[in-house]
Amino acid sequence: MEYFFLGFLSPIILNILHLTIGIYIVAKKGNVYSLAFSTMSFFTKTLGLLFLTWLGVDFLNLNFKIYIPILTLSWLLTHLIEAFTIQNNLRK
Repeated sequence: MEYFFLGFLSPIILNILHLTIGIYIVAKKGNVYSLAFSTMSFFTKTLGLLFLTWLGVDFLNLNFKIYIPILTLSWLLTHLIEAFTIQNNLRK
């Protein structure tokens, strides 16, 4: 169950949070502010991924051969969805 919550749901929730803020910034502030937020978002997502990796592997002693692929795959897929959604909003 920990694999599902930490490896699958946590990255989705974090990326939905970034997506919501990113769409708000594009709609209210424009493309230049969105670019600045995307840069900042890169660092916060990296720290989030590192924290979830530490939490799962070191603190909760999850099997890294199972946990890391689940975590990175769900992170990658939600990141791609977020990127295309933000790009679509930038063009509007």
